[in-house]
Amino acid sequence: MGLITQLLTLPLAPVRGAVWVMDQVVLTAEQQYYDPEPVLRQLAELEQELLDGRIAEEEFDRREDELLDELEWRQAYQRQMRGCS
Repeated sequence: MGLITQLLTLPLAPVRGAVWVMDQVVLTAEQQYYDPEPVLRQLAELEQELLDGRIAEEEFDRREDELLDELEWRQAYQRQMRGCS
């Protein structure tokens, strides 16, 4: 950018800064929402519940299927985002 362009667009600097901050907040929220780690922890906890006898095998199978489905779409999102970068 030239000096004249910078001077003419100077009043827009706060707006550009606010937009950048909002973009960073959205990016961070998406990363946390699509993070597969919490699902992996839940799977480990679920397996421990089964081993401890706190849940039946049918309940384990049902919940495991749900968690694996969720893990799959989170990982697919992560792969898609890496492909776009």
